[in-house]
Amino acid sequence: MTILLYDGTFEGLLTAIFEVYEYKFDPAEIIAEERYNTESIFSATHKVSTDQEKSDRVLKRLEKNIGKKGISQLLKVYLSENENAERLILSAVSQSILFPNEYILENFANSDIMEIAKITKSVSREVHRMHAFVRFEKLQDEVYFAKIEPDFNVLPLIIRHFKNRYQDQKWMIYDLRRHYGIFYDLNEAQFFEPALEQTSQLKRTENILHEEEIQYQKLWQRYFFKTNIPERKNMNLHVQSLPKRYWKYLTEKL
Repeated sequence: MTILLYDGTFEGLLTAIFEVYEYKFDPAEIIAEERYNTESIFSATHKVSTDQEKSDRVLKRLEKNIGKKGISQLLKVYLSENENAERLILSAVSQSILFPNEYILENFANSDIMEIAKITKSVSREVHRMHAFVRFEKLQDEVYFAKIEPDFNVLPLIIRHFKNRYQDQKWMIYDLRRHYGIFYDLNEAQFFEPALEQTSQLKRTENILHEEEIQYQKLWQRYFFKTNIPERKNMNLHVQSLPKRYWKYLTEKL
């Protein structure tokens, strides 16, 4: 067994997959370096340096075999942070090479493909919920800011939605769980990682809210209170449609 250690990036993972075939490692396992903590006398390790050319060659082959839709599915598996993500993606790539004329991601008789389908569905559902439940707050510097804590690392998957929807506003979305975010400056959206001393301020924004935001939040909360009809309240259905874990960032629930 050869264990390939990569830097945790998607490009690094594709480079590792390329090198599985380049060096004919069989059997092989791919693990992100930060998660590798156990050496074994029964396996050898191979350190992978991310190589854009090798990564692009794998992507090009995948696009030919399973199309952009299939690549999108594998990207969601990678962003799911599932402990088996690398194994599942390597399995899918291997099958796409063995059966280039078949859309292998629909071969649900295969347990790995079925697992990929389940993960993709879960990640897609989380992306949909982020589109619906992200709430921006206007800060004193006129930037609209939102905090999120998704179950999966979906921030890269929601950029296009918010960039298209709020093209005329500066906005920022920060993932509290993974400690990074996106900032849109009216031209492009870029990832950022705040310094340690800035993270506490990003968690608690009460003292840097714009005066308009404070007034609008009061109006929004009052509207919800006034339009609520206690006799028609169905808490089970409400929680089913709007899981409680999202409530703490919804203005109407504060």
